Amino acid sequence: MITSMTSLVTVDEVFAARKALSGFARVTPMEPSRGMDSVPGPVYFKCENLQRAGSYKVRGAYVRISRLSKAERARGVVAASAGNHAQGVAVAAAELGAAATVFMPSGAPLPKVAATRGYGARVELVGSTVEDCLAAAREHSEATGAVFIHPFDHPDVIAGQGTVACEIFEQCPEVKTIVAGVGGGGLISGIGVAAKALRPEVKVIGVQAEQAAAMPPSLRAGRPVRLSSYATIADGIKVGRPGEVTFPHVRDLVDDVVTVSEEDITQAVLVLLERNKLLVEPAGVVGAAALLSGVLAAEPPTVVVLSGGNIDPLLLLRLIEHGLAASGRFLRFTVRCSDVPGVLASMLGLIAERGGNVIDVMHQRYDRGHYVGEVTVALSVETRGDDHAAHLLSALKDAGYAVTMQGSGAH
Repeated sequence: MITSMTSLVTVDEVFAARKALSGFARVTPMEPSRGMDSVPGPVYFKCENLQRAGSYKVRGAYVRISRLSKAERARGVVAASAGNHAQGVAVAAAELGAAATVFMPSGAPLPKVAATRGYGARVELVGSTVEDCLAAAREHSEATGAVFIHPFDHPDVIAGQGTVACEIFEQCPEVKTIVAGVGGGGLISGIGVAAKALRPEVKVIGVQAEQAAAMPPSLRAGRPVRLSSYATIADGIKVGRPGEVTFPHVRDLVDDVVTVSEEDITQAVLVLLERNKLLVEPAGVVGAAALLSGVLAAEPPTVVVLSGGNIDPLLLLRLIEHGLAASGRFLRFTVRCSDVPGVLASMLGLIAERGGNVIDVMHQRYDRGHYVGEVTVALSVETRGDDHAAHLLSALKDAGYAVTMQGSGAH
């Protein structure tokens, strides 16, 4: 158990990690933000979504494995992850000549599973949570002698992640606030180590998904607290309990931890994709989500770490549709009307006259709630935003159509 007397990682260890990573990890770009006009600026994005293997995780994984002895590497390494740590370990192990076995949840996104295998690791699908995989990985380590590479709770991993902050200070020397996502706490711990040693006046803010936010209650309790349940689309930060090593770093070095909703995360994915041309996974956008939603008022200049870009294309499709609906640009609704010739054409004509673009139409003639001669028509319509959507729906209702909204596009 880690006590209050436990030594924190030092900035010299972060410097050593940076030297170890030279020639392996990318110095990822810093990009000015777009589409964040409501946020006091300037705001910059540290694009770890463009890192090798698609996330910052490769930094800590490489540093940890690079510090193993030849004998330890010969026994191989084992890890547990929902995706990004898995890929980071796979890439780092291949570079350093160690065989890697990775345990992933059975529901892990298929592209992350395929990528991990593609980088050379052996993948085992176990259980439904990262905690299930951690238990399996530890059992494998005990049975085979493979070295367990924890996704966040180790000083070498924290030191490796802290190299992100070193690059931030070089790329944006005037930074006043650094914002990053928090799962188990490895990234924010490393950033805190570097920031408070090099620029103690810089604020370090962590962000969690509110449906998987173990850090705030842990900080209140003064010790790591396990959530009884947690679920979020941000699978990369879906962690039910802070680490024993990371917790004191967050407690002592991080200025605040805030939370964002699933809706906030979805909107941020869309803004970064549409306005900034950056593909970022849900866990990677929580910092941007905190600024866009207003739950965090950061002192600018602000640097937001976009921690990963590994997203399942099917999830991306759903997030885009959901985000468009939430912004009033995509409507799903049903209209109950008479099942007689000309009614559907008249309704579609009204939608077209008001500038709506019908994506799809489906008739539902046989329903217990229908009167004889009635039909329900389900429509998906593209609009130009909230005002246009409200105008279109109002026109349908004024014309006598009984409109019922479906999903998140309700007005």
